[in-house]
Amino acid sequence: MSVDAATVKRIATLARIRIEDAALPRMVEELNGILAWVEMLREVDTQGVEPMAGGAPTGQPSLRMREDEVTDGGIAEAILANAPDREGPYFAVPKVVE
Repeated sequence: MSVDAATVKRIATLARIRIEDAALPRMVEELNGILAWVEMLREVDTQGVEPMAGGAPTGQPSLRMREDEVTDGGIAEAILANAPDREGPYFAVPKVVE
């Protein structure tokens, strides 16, 4: 399977991504390269290979999970600096429910 410039334009429109006409040939080449890799993967014989659901084959030890800790990320002020309006440590937004 391969794509042409018209297909790339259509995909960009559906994804709401603006692609300049000068970048179209490069995007066509990159997408065709990706599709070529997918075609190579389809040729791999996977008969008898057990699917992996958790990242590790059955019988293998899984990775230790870290403790869940609730944090604010430590960058609240940096995030709120981008807010168009704020009230204290919160984003201020227009009322949407009457």
